[in-house]
Amino acid sequence: MAVVSELKALFGEWIASVAGAVDSLAGRYVRRRRVLLSEGVDNTFTAKVTPARKGPAVPDVSFRVSHGRPSPALPADWETILRGSRVEVLLTSGQVLFRSLDFPKQAVDFLDGMIRAQIDRLMPWAADDVVFGWSPPSAIANERIELTLAAMSKHDIQPLVELATGLGAASIAAFAALPAAEGAPVKIKVIDKSLQGAIGKAADVPRILRVVLLSAALAAAASLMTAAYIGSTLDSEQQQLQLRISQRRASLRLDANAAGGSALNLLAKRKQTTPSSVMVLEALSQALPDSTFVTELRIEGDKVQVVGMTQDAPSLIRLMERSPQFARATFFAPTTRAQNDPGERFHIEAHITPSFGSGT
Repeated sequence: MAVVSELKALFGEWIASVAGAVDSLAGRYVRRRRVLLSEGVDNTFTAKVTPARKGPAVPDVSFRVSHGRPSPALPADWETILRGSRVEVLLTSGQVLFRSLDFPKQAVDFLDGMIRAQIDRLMPWAADDVVFGWSPPSAIANERIELTLAAMSKHDIQPLVELATGLGAASIAAFAALPAAEGAPVKIKVIDKSLQGAIGKAADVPRILRVVLLSAALAAAASLMTAAYIGSTLDSEQQQLQLRISQRRASLRLDANAAGGSALNLLAKRKQTTPSSVMVLEALSQALPDSTFVTELRIEGDKVQVVGMTQDAPSLIRLMERSPQFARATFFAPTTRAQNDPGERFHIEAHITPSFGSGT
């Protein structure tokens, strides 16, 4: 549990730092309208726009701050001006305490820590209950520097923070006026607080970061699950394909080795049962008389078709039937005799006997 708490704390710090960086970067490019609140007597403030806005001039307005709200209420145009603006408050009341301090010159880089360490001794408030700032340090004798510390109670500045927050301001800064011996008074910033991001309240950067990270984590998890499922499916298909290839190879090896080579046996069997065209032609030459001329010879499977010219066509059927190589001889077309033909044109079809090739 301790580890989880530490991780949550680190994650929260990282979110805060990234949100601060995004807000700081956006603040460089987002220009805010500045509204100056000058403190007068009896907790009265006068508001004016600096620099003067373009368009119709807006008159300054004075009001009191009561429980974090302006009294009387501000006009509608001033509420529009204050919304999203930067409020700068110039404090002149006796609520701010000033102290003159001096430090060694080498302490310039550590002023914040050294001043915080002396707040309890110099001010009537604890360090956690005070807002403060200091003037630019100036060199004095003996390798030392001198500055003026300005501080006030957080309780006294809180109504102004609530006022700016209620009016929708983007940020608030408070300055304490320190009259200088010569020249213009010196302003010391005692507080500078961002009330909403530079890109507005609608853009909650920490929330957006959390949503983006959660979406990325869910997308990564979904991708891993999809990849695992697809990888498992592809592995299964690959294994099945390899098994089928192995089975096919084994079957081919068995077929090649069985019965002394069945492919050779099939070839020899086909040779014995299928008639040779040359031998069919030779058998026909022996069966038909010399007065018969063959003009066409077709062999299709176990049938032979003979077309030619002869003196006595019916006798050819009897002669082919006597041959051991032919059977069931018949005319497949009418016998004709033209005027100029020397004989009859015949068309005979016969079956070739299966024993035709066994004699060779």
